[in-house]
Amino acid sequence: MNVSMLLLFPHHNFLRSFSKTFFRNYQFIFHSGTRFGSGFICTRPLNYIGLYHAKWMLLLSSFKRKLGVQTTIKLHTEGFSDKERRYVDKLYTGLIQGKRASLAEAITLIESTHSRKRDLAQVLLQMVLTYHREQEQSNKGKPLAFRVGLSGPPGAGKSTFIDYFGKMLTENGHKVSVLAVDPSSSTSGGSLLGDKTRMIELSKDMNAYIRPSPTRGTLGGVTRTTNEAILLCEGGGYDVILIETVGVGQSEFAVADMVDMFVLLLPPAGGDELQGIKRGIIEMADLVAITKADGDLIVPARRIQTEYTSAMKLLRKRSKVWRPKVVRISARTGEGITEMWDKMKEFQDLMLASSEFISKRQKQQKVWMWNLIQENVLEHFQNCSSVKDQIPLLEEKVAAGDISPGLAADLLLKAFKAQN
Repeated sequence: MNVSMLLLFPHHNFLRSFSKTFFRNYQFIFHSGTRFGSGFICTRPLNYIGLYHAKWMLLLSSFKRKLGVQTTIKLHTEGFSDKERRYVDKLYTGLIQGKRASLAEAITLIESTHSRKRDLAQVLLQMVLTYHREQEQSNKGKPLAFRVGLSGPPGAGKSTFIDYFGKMLTENGHKVSVLAVDPSSSTSGGSLLGDKTRMIELSKDMNAYIRPSPTRGTLGGVTRTTNEAILLCEGGGYDVILIETVGVGQSEFAVADMVDMFVLLLPPAGGDELQGIKRGIIEMADLVAITKADGDLIVPARRIQTEYTSAMKLLRKRSKVWRPKVVRISARTGEGITEMWDKMKEFQDLMLASSEFISKRQKQQKVWMWNLIQENVLEHFQNCSSVKDQIPLLEEKVAAGDISPGLAADLLLKAFKAQN
């Protein structure tokens, strides 16, 4: 007689005793729950454990890792109400099933500045991260999604390009997510969020998801919410993630630390182009695309392409296997966009083969962690009771020239250290 046992959350003590027993004709079915991702089924009767020693050591190692994740989630969910737990479970289940409404709600949750909602968001992110890692392991360790950063000056045609490019990808079987980082007003805190209205065709595509996201006037707003939104989109089954940056300021540098490939879009006939674009942004670019290369702009587009091709040769090489390319494209006629995608796939293949792809992502995870630490430490510092009241007074003295900025910073730091 075969006996089936359903193990929902196997305890490590059970696993230890389990590994020492003789057992015959048992079928052990391990639950595939929301916190564990995919489980496994042992479909044939097992005899003495020694016969399957190597196999079970691997499985027990996997259980140890999963139990560690379960413990982490349990620590984060202590104090949560049943309603909050059900809410997170519902979001997670809908997300991994590919429901766009669940993805939208999950991104809204991580963008919240409410402390309780941020706690819920971190639990959700940990669950999605665990699921995402398991999916990558089943894919032989290869990333499931290709993250592409798109930047360029205002008027370069980024949204028009994304609309055409995204439709081309969805027609070829891809699921595309667009995270458009919009600049927030430093005065009112509002942002235009007009990208969705400029991507008319793509916004109607059920295999595409467009999410305008305001920066809230701070670079930290770009880093935290955009990076976490990328993870949620990948958990929702989107295999091409396009991040469109503001196009001005320091946000390009922040986004470059989140993506696998950084693409710079430049319009032709924009004056002295090589002087008008910062050297640092050019150095970050893995691919430069000269846009609007049609009609009367074909000739200037060719000239700009030649200039940038020569300029890119003088820059320090960042990869051992890839030399940045310069292409011409037109979102109006579609010219060059298929070839551009071919070069992007070539970049992905070369970087994966050389292991630079994975190592780059690992470094980005560390950068992300330290960015969040800096953001949270600064917030904690500004809200410290011994510092909070002194900040406006010292700012006035610094502005009036009574004391130096360095002395003011030292005074605030000493007050902070004294309290903490």
